Amino acid sequence: MSLRKHIPNIITSVSLLCGAAGVIFAFSGRLDRAFYLMLAAAACDFLDGFAARLLQAYSNMGKELDSLADLVSFGVLPAMMLVNLKAAVSFGFPPIAWIPAVLVLFTALRLARYNTEESGPQYFAGLPAPSCGLICGSLCYFISYEPASFLSLWVLNDWFIPVLTAVLCALLVSRVPMFSAKFSLKDPVSVNRKRIAFAVDLVLIVAIVAATGLNWSMVILLGLVTYVIMNLILAALKV
Repeated sequence: MSLRKHIPNIITSVSLLCGAAGVIFAFSGRLDRAFYLMLAAAACDFLDGFAARLLQAYSNMGKELDSLADLVSFGVLPAMMLVNLKAAVSFGFPPIAWIPAVLVLFTALRLARYNTEESGPQYFAGLPAPSCGLICGSLCYFISYEPASFLSLWVLNDWFIPVLTAVLCALLVSRVPMFSAKFSLKDPVSVNRKRIAFAVDLVLIVAIVAATGLNWSMVILLGLVTYVIMNLILAALKV
């Protein structure tokens, strides 16, 4: 196999390293740098798939490596960010602070199911691991920069993070169909309409965040929360 065929795996490996380095920063109390590394991992997660399609460099090894990278970058890293966020408020690591570690298990279950079951290009079954990780990461980043905000008052009490963990775990292993945000003219019009509606929501969120002077991480957090709510409503209405 030529070197160009290894390019997707190299990009995936960088994603894995970003996730591992992010965990180190999370335990060092630098949630900001941990989130930057998560964003870098997310960029690599997109690019490795793009490179694989462009170069026709698909392999079983690449598939397994991608799942391992996702587990670290969007399972272990966000879980440890939440653990350390709670520990910072509790001045230590009481048992309640370790509850978000359960996300690692459910992310692994989500990725294992994804690898063993056929799924179409238009929908995911349950919340994708990167979306779950970025919800946690953007929340931690916002709280670290806006500790006196209204959201911080909710997040830093005893119940918010455990409830958030339970909800995310349930979404990860659920069968709720969640549309892929990647546009394709080959997909049905009904699916692309959902993507367009989501894109419009994102534009509105950017405008609101800019107008209110909120930290930029709220664009990611509100965007992904909107994505989840949209899919739950569509699933309930069977649209």
